[in-house]
Amino acid sequence: MNDHRTPSPRPASRRTCLLTGAAVAAALAAGTFGAVSANATTPTAAAGAPQRTVTAAEAGDRNVHRTSHLTVDAATRAAQAALQAAREDGQRVSVAVVDRAGNTIVVLRGDGAGPQSYASAERKGFTAVSWNAPTSALVKRLETTPNLRDIPGTLFLGGGVPVAAGGAPIAGIGVAGAPSGALDEEYARAGAAALGR
Repeated sequence: MNDHRTPSPRPASRRTCLLTGAAVAAALAAGTFGAVSANATTPTAAAGAPQRTVTAAEAGDRNVHRTSHLTVDAATRAAQAALQAAREDGQRVSVAVVDRAGNTIVVLRGDGAGPQSYASAERKGFTAVSWNAPTSALVKRLETTPNLRDIPGTLFLGGGVPVAAGGAPIAGIGVAGAPSGALDEEYARAGAAALGR
């Protein structure tokens, strides 16, 4: 008859007990240190007083800058209005709406618009928002400061208008593809006007 009993585990060696104890002690010390560190950063009025965290609002918002942003829905509405104005004139254009940092929110490439119009519309929108001025007005600045055209991502041709909120630029609308910058800008203005409706 065979005995199929499971052998009882061996007692842990002294070395294993020491290593396990050291690991547990280190974990407890780290937790205690973290709690002490977190609490030590908040000054208290008196020893033993309850500690609390200072919020950004209490810091007077001196380290916080708030900005306004055009929503995707508003940007799409503006782009569609600009594209519609161009269609009514029989023009094939692309329309881009970019945010304050020049990031594209939406681009609509109209049926039959030239391949260059897509990038040109984005660059016009970026130029308009960067200087908070229509690109047609900025073209005149090139006469006295021709190196402006060397700034990456810009395009100093008519067709870009800024969108502002609270006196600060928040977006730019660029249109490209019509036979003149004046027409492109007229369509961009139609897009900006749609935001006021």
